Amino acid sequence: MSHKFVNPIETRYRTPIADLFTEERKLENWLKVEANLAKVHAQLGNIPLGAANEIQKKANLNYVSLARVQEIDKEIHHDLMAMVKALTEQCEANAGKYIHLGATSYDIEDTAFALQLKEALFMIKESLKNLIRILLSLLERTKKLVCIGRTHGQHAIPTTYGMRFGIWVYEMDRHLDRLEEVLERISYGKMSGAVGTMASFSDNGVQIQENLMKELKLNPALISNQIIQRDRHAEVIFLTVLISQTLAKVARQFRILQRNEIAEIFEPFKESQVGSSTMPHKRNPHKSERICSLARVIKSNIIPALDNIVLEDERDLTNSANERIIFAENFVFLDFMIRELSNNLENIVFDEDQIEKNLNLTKGACLAEKIMVNLVAREIGRQESHEILRKAAIKARNENLSIKEILIQNKLIMSKFNTKELEDLLDPHKYIGMANLLVENLIEYMKKKYIF
Repeated sequence: MSHKFVNPIETRYRTPIADLFTEERKLENWLKVEANLAKVHAQLGNIPLGAANEIQKKANLNYVSLARVQEIDKEIHHDLMAMVKALTEQCEANAGKYIHLGATSYDIEDTAFALQLKEALFMIKESLKNLIRILLSLLERTKKLVCIGRTHGQHAIPTTYGMRFGIWVYEMDRHLDRLEEVLERISYGKMSGAVGTMASFSDNGVQIQENLMKELKLNPALISNQIIQRDRHAEVIFLTVLISQTLAKVARQFRILQRNEIAEIFEPFKESQVGSSTMPHKRNPHKSERICSLARVIKSNIIPALDNIVLEDERDLTNSANERIIFAENFVFLDFMIRELSNNLENIVFDEDQIEKNLNLTKGACLAEKIMVNLVAREIGRQESHEILRKAAIKARNENLSIKEILIQNKLIMSKFNTKELEDLLDPHKYIGMANLLVENLIEYMKKKYIF
């Protein structure tokens, strides 16, 4: 009977990074560690060179099949030892008796796990760099596109889409910095035997571990018990959570700005795409909603990752089962989300007429701060100015008038400004402060840091 998938991670949300988390790839990494352990043993004269060569020759998927390992596992209920037995079956001239010499299961598993996570982080790094490239392109394109800024969901003062995209790209930049730090801390392996004392390696323990990690391009843990401590792994999960929350933040902004009442930007929508099964007119931001939905799953996996730090004595197995799930989920979902958001941003649709309409929706009231500041410059106290503008904004809203129509009726205001000056103060395109300079400075910083 053919296998039927249960988790949509295998179908709907699968990306190439999923290949790193297959049973085949895990077995391949285990075999790689075993092969190099034999090599290091031979270099130190602990086992015959011919035996090490035979182990290295056979420690790959051409000789050790996943099917055979799984068959043995069903009998002995120990997947790592099943790999050792399957490899031993393939080795000739008694070389098999030297496989796994001195090692405990998690010497192999945790070291192989480091190889896996290191590769996964490199792939996320490339996906993030591509997202940053797309955002920088948008930054250049929209750096002077003035729009209304919002706080508490209400119109505040003008800003630019360049500022908006700049905030996002700068946050992605920090995630890449964090990734580099986490990458260094997860790139550690161990070969220290049961409970970590290296007793099974006699006087060669430290040398075996150092030589093996050098072969695998990992760092040796200075001290460990039977496992690599899970604070390192929890940090990897936490990094995926942080990145996913930024992606969700951007996706949520897409959803908000695509609402009919706002309608400033839209995620791509194919001509043949269906928005609703019953309402033909719908153009739902479902790609952005999907990003937000998957971010919740990624976030939830931080709990078992943190709990895994609290293991009993020198080792227990309570981390093992959930780690088979949470790392694959978080990396595959995260990579999918990055790709989905990258596509949304690369094919974003702007309605500049609607952006301009929204900018002027409050009929000049969003420029009240500007007038207040200028009144202070003309010797009207800040608090008095604030109260004048506050009441003017309320009156304008209640009477459905522009702020200008209210202000020209105020003798104090008109004693400080003439009509032309007031009109100039009420131009939203002239109240974006240093937005353009801030964006240009960010672009310069990013271009120096990243070469695309």
